[in-house]
Amino acid sequence: MADSPYLPGNILSMAAQAADRLLEAGSGDGALLYLYLLKTGGSYTVAAAAKALRWEPRRVEDAAGLLGKLGLAQPPQEAASPTLKNDEPPEYTASDITRELEDKSSPFPLLVTEVQKALGKVLSTNDLKCLYTIYDFTGLPPEVILLAVRWSIESYQQKNGPGRMPRMPQIQREAIHWKDRGVETVEEAEAYMKRQLLLRDRTVQILALLDIRDRPPTDKEKEYITPWVDMGFPDEVIRLAYENTVLQTRTLKWPYMDAILRDWHQKGLHSVKEIREKDRKRPGKPASTAAGATRPQPAAPGEGDRMARADMERMRELLRKDRDKNEEGK
Repeated sequence: MADSPYLPGNILSMAAQAADRLLEAGSGDGALLYLYLLKTGGSYTVAAAAKALRWEPRRVEDAAGLLGKLGLAQPPQEAASPTLKNDEPPEYTASDITRELEDKSSPFPLLVTEVQKALGKVLSTNDLKCLYTIYDFTGLPPEVILLAVRWSIESYQQKNGPGRMPRMPQIQREAIHWKDRGVETVEEAEAYMKRQLLLRDRTVQILALLDIRDRPPTDKEKEYITPWVDMGFPDEVIRLAYENTVLQTRTLKWPYMDAILRDWHQKGLHSVKEIREKDRKRPGKPASTAAGATRPQPAAPGEGDRMARADMERMRELLRKDRDKNEEGK
């Protein structure tokens, strides 16, 4: 009995009225967010809750909206980029860059060398300023910065074609985005990239279910699709929502389809059988796969992933040798 999870200890208590409201709402997301709020004493930001629950921010906002309607939570607090030193990076000068490059104890020169190899070019003064902004402003470890560079290259080439390279300002934005999302270690970076790859593959599959092929998704489309993936809908349910949308609006209207899926998710309906039995508001047209479509298979791990890992290991080894050299010179 001592190991029972229901016995007192470091416990959280819930009012019976709150439990009744959550059970009646039937929302798993609402219940999970409420447990998180119990642990934090009701104080939270969307970013902090998203990181703790491993959700997309929009999913937190939806669950928070439900809890607000149930009278179980206050709106989240506003937080202005708490992970960075300031809202905007400072204007670094050429002298700042030169000083760092001449510092024999700094890993920045090694980082410059590895980034130049990854991009296949010598970095200009403006490029160096962008890289130094990532290095100094975000405070990310060199290994993580190099992974962000590799990820930026792979993402850019996936969208624009092999051999194309992103500009350093684009890489800077991506690295700051990582920092904002709490991606600060090699392990967190690898987990983040793995999730993004899974989302990329699933997004392609969902586009095919919507009769959209032979082009990458737009940023706005990805904003809609990502929460659907997190909600765990299978292909046939997404296809049913699409067919219902077209039946009612005569075309694919993303907000309308999004509303259908979010309504089903709030009701806990995640299969065609459940929807037909319990959701009487929606048309019951049978779901089918896209005409003539074969379900796209997830892409195999690409060359970019292998190269990123090799770069990271090389950077670690170079940093180790550099530290050993500095210690011998003392």
